[in-house]
Amino acid sequence: MRTASYERRTKETEIEVELNLDGGGNYDVSTGVGFLDHMLEQLSRHSLIDLKVRAKGDTHIDFHHVTEDVGIAIGTAFSEALGDRAGITRYGSALIPMDETLTRVALDISNRPYLIWKVAFSRPKLGDFDTELFKEWFQAFAQAGGITLHVETLYGENNHHIAESSFKALARALRQGLEIDPRKSDAVPSTKGVLGGSL
Repeated sequence: MRTASYERRTKETEIEVELNLDGGGNYDVSTGVGFLDHMLEQLSRHSLIDLKVRAKGDTHIDFHHVTEDVGIAIGTAFSEALGDRAGITRYGSALIPMDETLTRVALDISNRPYLIWKVAFSRPKLGDFDTELFKEWFQAFAQAGGITLHVETLYGENNHHIAESSFKALARALRQGLEIDPRKSDAVPSTKGVLGGSL
């Protein structure tokens, strides 16, 4: 089983993450930020990654530190659970509709982190959550997880749908990229023989 746990403690946040990449999409998430909890539950359910998150932080200021640090913690645990990434399909993509919204994610679990973010919101907040923080979470997750990640909302109007379709598309693309290729189950999927480093 590809599992990992990670703890991150700073002056701003205290975060504990446990995950199982070969799970069934079971989640137990409590970050103190309701909308973030909702998105992480979608991520777990649709990727089939079992995910437990406990987070506390300086939410009396705003949700920035908790959101970013949760992304870092989940990404770090994700990378640790993968090990040398041998046998994975590596690439994944998904095109997810949610009512009037359509979002596309393409990714490479390459150990070369990079984020392309082409997602626009028409409002600065969803409830009490700053919409600019969605990019911060995706950036932190991609960086810590070693993922080349492209996220683009092709069209959409409802900001909740735009956010949720982004997380669901990430989940489905991860599910694809994490699959073990039965024809190369013991090999790193790179002609270099290792993932990461220079192109």
